[in-house]
Amino acid sequence: MNINFNKMHGTGNDFIIIRYEDFPFEERFSELAKKVCHRNFGIGADGLLVVNKSDKADFKMHYYNSDGSLAAMCGNGIRCFSKFVYDENLTRKEEFKVETLAGIKEINLDIESKKAKHVKVNMGKIIYEPSEIPVKSNGSSFINRKININEKEFIVTTVLMGVPHTIIFTDTLDLKEVKKYGPIIEKHNIYPENTNVNFANIKDMYNIEVKTWERGAGYTLACGTGVSSVAGVAYKLGLTNNIVNVDIEGGCIKVEVNDKEDVFMKGPAINICSGVYFI
Repeated sequence: MNINFNKMHGTGNDFIIIRYEDFPFEERFSELAKKVCHRNFGIGADGLLVVNKSDKADFKMHYYNSDGSLAAMCGNGIRCFSKFVYDENLTRKEEFKVETLAGIKEINLDIESKKAKHVKVNMGKIIYEPSEIPVKSNGSSFINRKININEKEFIVTTVLMGVPHTIIFTDTLDLKEVKKYGPIIEKHNIYPENTNVNFANIKDMYNIEVKTWERGAGYTLACGTGVSSVAGVAYKLGLTNNIVNVDIEGGCIKVEVNDKEDVFMKGPAINICSGVYFI
């Protein structure tokens, strides 16, 4: 069986994108994701995106991590998804809606030379209720809580931004520390469905630097839901302005929190290549 695909990235977070009609076997999406995302035996990517029809929005997005796990939402992924449907003439709208497992997301495109260059996504509101994240806690939120990992104490905040995100504000960002403690925190027993882990350094009121250990994918050059979570929490705690630039290893994403506490993420989406995958 041959499957047409595009490979794209959003600030270094890379994805394989296919159309549902080219592989209409939803029960096998997990299996396909593990195969196509493998960097030695497949095409290589952080995740698989599937473009489908929706009876609730303009499109429906299926997203699977490289380990085959289903995820409700992916911030960099939805930017690539949105560029794909516009550039492939599946829509000519510059504003449209995408159905995800985390709800319907509103998309706004910046067009250059008849192609989508930057994508702005209304990510919705950050959820702080522990039972919805989920995180094992009796409080009404899980903000600035202490957890111990191998005798090292971390002050963490965990929220839901479509998917669970744990945020650790730190004075310095050490990639070795991210890779050492990220996978342990990801699977900590207080997180029933595991968690993404974001180490963040506040540069000033308008700039943040973030490194993310992504649930189901490992260390990644960028995480859209992660930077949205970090920026939203930083603003809530009075650490930054409501509009910030978030620097990640793969580039920069602008995040804005409006008066209604909706979080907007804007960044690039890049087409790398297209081809045919043989399964």
